[in-house]
Amino acid sequence: MAISPVDGRYHNATADLSAYFSEFALIKYRVFVEIEYFIALYEHPLPQLQNFDTSLTEKLQAIYQNFSEQDAQIIKDIEKTTNHDVKAVEYFIKQKFDELGLAEYKEFIHFGLTSQDINNTAVPYSFKAALDNVYYPAIAGLISKLEELAVEWKNIPMLAHTHGQPASPTRLGKEIMVFVERLAKQVELLRAVPHAAKFGGATGNFNAHHVAYPATDWQAFGNKFLDEKLGLSRSQYTTQIEHYDNFAAQCDALKRINNILIDFDRDVWTYISMNYFKQRIKAGEVGSSAMPHKVNPIDFENSEGNLGLANAVFEHLAAKLPISRLQRDLTDSTVLRNIGVPFAHTIIAIKSTLRGLNKLLLNVDAINAHLEANWAVVAEAIQTILRREAYPNPYEALKELTRTNTRVNAATIAEFVETLQVSDAVKAELKAITPGNYTGV
Repeated sequence: MAISPVDGRYHNATADLSAYFSEFALIKYRVFVEIEYFIALYEHPLPQLQNFDTSLTEKLQAIYQNFSEQDAQIIKDIEKTTNHDVKAVEYFIKQKFDELGLAEYKEFIHFGLTSQDINNTAVPYSFKAALDNVYYPAIAGLISKLEELAVEWKNIPMLAHTHGQPASPTRLGKEIMVFVERLAKQVELLRAVPHAAKFGGATGNFNAHHVAYPATDWQAFGNKFLDEKLGLSRSQYTTQIEHYDNFAAQCDALKRINNILIDFDRDVWTYISMNYFKQRIKAGEVGSSAMPHKVNPIDFENSEGNLGLANAVFEHLAAKLPISRLQRDLTDSTVLRNIGVPFAHTIIAIKSTLRGLNKLLLNVDAINAHLEANWAVVAEAIQTILRREAYPNPYEALKELTRTNTRVNAATIAEFVETLQVSDAVKAELKAITPGNYTGV
C-alpha cells in the first residue's frame, strides 16, 4: 500500500535511512537540538540558570536518547492542537521538565529561538549522520569492490571503443580504475563541503537573545554550540532560515557521483551486451516472461533508473532551496522534508550496482576474439614507430592500408611491414605488435 517504492518494494534496501529521514527521526532530532541547547544555556551560564543542578544533564539527555515512537505520537497529538510542529516539541519537553521537577526552568526551553533555529540544525545534523553512517560506508564498499576487480583484471587486454568504433586497445583493469579515481575524487569533494546550519533567532540577528542578555556574545555562543555540540558550521549572516548554499553544493556533489555511476552502469551494460561479461545464474530466477534463455543485466538497469530519479530530486533541491523571498517563505519547509527521497534512491542504486558486480563472470574468449578481429588498431603503433624512423608519410601509408572495407588481420599487417623500406630490426619490432600487447602503460 506504499505510495513510494522507497518505503514499499525497496524497503529492505532503505530501512536504515528511517533513523535519519522519517517523520519520527525529524521529531527526535528536533528534541535533541532543543535539549542540547538548554544544556548549553546553563553551561554558559545564564544568570537564571547558574544554580541549575548539572547532575541532571544525563536525565535531560535521556529524553532524546530514549526517545520512542510513543513519545513521537505524543508530540503529533500536541501538534493537532498547536498546528505547529516545533512548538509541539517545545510543549513535549516542558511536560518532561514537569516530570523531572524542573518547572521553574521551563521557559528557557526554546529560549529566544524561532522554529528554523531547530529545523535548520536538526536537518543538517541528521543529513550529516546519514552520510557518515550509511552513505559513506556504502560508496566506500562499492569503490573497494571496483578496486578489487581492477587488480584482478589489470592484465586483461581489451579492445577500446571511441565513438562506438574499435580503438587503441586498453586493459580492463585500467578502465575500472577510471571510475575508481573519479568516484574517489568526487567523494573527497563531497566530504570537504561543511555542513552549514542557521542559528540566530527570528531573522538571524539574535534579537531576542540580545535584548534579554545584552552583555552576552551570542554570536560566539551560537558558533560554539553548533560546532561543539552538533559538529555543524554556523552560517554567520542569515535571514530566518539557512541559505542552503552548502546543502546545494552537497546535492550537486552527490549528483556528480551519481552521474559517474550512471556512466559506469551503462558501460558495464554495454560490455555485457558485447558478451565481454556473462552473469551468474541464480536458480529459480526468470529473465523474461516469454524468452526462457534471457539473463538480463537488471541490476545495472535498476541502478541507472534509481540514480536518474535521485538526480532529478537532487537537482530540484539544489536549485530551489537557496532561493527564498525576502527574509523567508515556507517553500523550503515542504521541500526539505524530501531530502531522504534522493538519498534513498541513491542507496538503492549503489546496492544494485554492487549486486550486479558480484554476478559478473569475465568472458576472456569473447574479449580476445574481438581483439583478434580488429588488427587495424595496431596501425597507430606502426605509423608512430615509422615517424620515429623518419619514414615518409607514415600516417598516409597506414590509412591507405586500414581505412578500407577489406579485413585487416595479422597476415595483411605482416605483408605490409615487409614492403617498408626500414631495417630488419624495425620490421621485427613492428611485427611483434599485436592487438593484445599494444595496451600502453
